[in-house]
Amino acid sequence: MKIPKLNTVRQLIGVILLLVFVTFPFITPINKYFSIPSEVVTLNNENPIELPQVGENVTVSANSDHVEAIDNSMFYAGDSGSSELVYEVNGFPIKKVNLSVLEDIQVIPGGQSIGVQLQTRGVLVVGHHLVNTKDKTVSPGEEAEINVGDVIVKINDNPIKEMNEIKDYVVEAGEKNKDLNITVKRGKEFIETKLEPILDDKENEYKIGLYIRDSAAGIGTMTFFEPKSKKYGALGHIISDMDTKKPVEINDGTIVRSSVTSIEKGNNGIPGEKQAKFSSNQNVIGNITKNSPFGIFGKLNEDIKNGKYDKPMPIALSHEVKEGPAKILTVVDGEKVEEYDIEIISSVPQKYPATKGMVIQITDEKLLEKTGGIVQGMSGSPIIQDGKVIGAVTHVFVNDPTSGYGVHIEWMLQDAGIDIYGNKKEAS
Repeated sequence: MKIPKLNTVRQLIGVILLLVFVTFPFITPINKYFSIPSEVVTLNNENPIELPQVGENVTVSANSDHVEAIDNSMFYAGDSGSSELVYEVNGFPIKKVNLSVLEDIQVIPGGQSIGVQLQTRGVLVVGHHLVNTKDKTVSPGEEAEINVGDVIVKINDNPIKEMNEIKDYVVEAGEKNKDLNITVKRGKEFIETKLEPILDDKENEYKIGLYIRDSAAGIGTMTFFEPKSKKYGALGHIISDMDTKKPVEINDGTIVRSSVTSIEKGNNGIPGEKQAKFSSNQNVIGNITKNSPFGIFGKLNEDIKNGKYDKPMPIALSHEVKEGPAKILTVVDGEKVEEYDIEIISSVPQKYPATKGMVIQITDEKLLEKTGGIVQGMSGSPIIQDGKVIGAVTHVFVNDPTSGYGVHIEWMLQDAGIDIYGNKKEAS
């Protein structure tokens, strides 16, 4: 008889513990305590620093002279630097918050349509083709195990920069019945191979059975530039070769002014596209020094204007971006930059560089009527929220052209060589 009673008591205790476990996070003071962050990183832009309030008997104090209390949950940083905010109950510390105030960074948003001209590092292999001989058809490049996506960087130990440099090597080796010593870059690896040029029986020319390319071009949108250094960021995503789908390794590049001539509207399953014209030899406005997952970067030759926001604006860190209304700047006709309404559907606070930090939706009826939503060429359009530059448009959802991804401005600035972290980043 005693065992059943013991089991009943154990079951009762188990139920009580389960109820406590389930309801514990929802007890208001406890829940508020767990909402206190361990670290707060913000910019010295005169905006108040707000922390969660726990209760009437809990006070928050700063241990630094450059941080002043506005009230028990809001503080003002008079200067950049590191300090601590301490939650106390009757003088007893219950929680410490590390506060890092970074130097304020201001940039001028873009929105302009730009043409992009890239010169690859070496010569990019984009395909194989067969060479006709009297006995058979063969691809010498394929037999030499040169793959699509490889970059030819040397022939016979001589650096190769352009396609037209290769022909003389091929003719000379073919006439002397010698192999070419080829050095290709495959990812981060350099590979040596031998390639035998073969005389094409129909065209009477020596060929190597490779389709190659040394440049790439396209259009996109300027995101921002920093007025003092003239460093800029654009596109918000990496440029990949259209055939190999691999990132283009650049040796040199330029951006030029571009004019949008028409829009091909996007539909479900088919992304739309801006049609634009530009000349690679005229209206050069800057160089390209970097092609990264967060866009293209370099320096402008001179300041450029969008006619909407031509004065420096503060930026927002990823954790400061809020769900709700925002705007983008982009061009849909000619070179006129216009402002359109969007909605930030979600934003992920990111401690480390990552793409696709935001999900956005076009809500502006005028833009939807013109483009159907996000279209190719709109990548890089700056996103502005509450008077701050927060990021750029990057990708469209194929099955819903009204929506897509955005990247946080924080990571674009980093790849542009604009250090917003200072000593804090070096210490970490």
